[in-house]
Amino acid sequence: MKKSIFICMIAAMFFACKSASSTASTEPTLSKKLDRPTQVAIKGNWVLTNVSYAGSDYIKVNSFDLADSKCLIGSSWNFISNNNKGSMTLNAPSCTAFSSPIVWSINNQGLFVLKILDAGEKAKKVREGYLLKVAGLTDNSFQLIDNINVGGQVKDVTYQFQRAN
Repeated sequence: MKKSIFICMIAAMFFACKSASSTASTEPTLSKKLDRPTQVAIKGNWVLTNVSYAGSDYIKVNSFDLADSKCLIGSSWNFISNNNKGSMTLNAPSCTAFSSPIVWSINNQGLFVLKILDAGEKAKKVREGYLLKVAGLTDNSFQLIDNINVGGQVKDVTYQFQRAN
């Protein structure tokens, strides 16, 4: 996965910011074959309950080129498995509110492919997206795991989801 990462040092605090997203069209080994059973298991409404990564006291992660990863905590996500559409809403009190339609899928390599759309935008016009690994899937929870480069070391960023009531 090709990802550009800026590493900035400000007053002894490190910030890891994704400057560009993965582009699915440039990934020659990315399978287009879908994992339908996993997609069906994820369908429905979810709340992102936690974001964790090593060094979170010193590293600030800009998730999905939208906001600080901590701003995603409490966000609402809707996944529709029969058409691979959905929505996400960021609503953390101390962060800028954001809502957007999404297009998503899970391929047979266990990769969650995500495109964040502007209102009225067609997914086929969006050339960039995000690739995350699906892990720990149960009836009521799952994780999406992203990788960032911090000082030449790859670190996992884990997004924990809980099914909404």
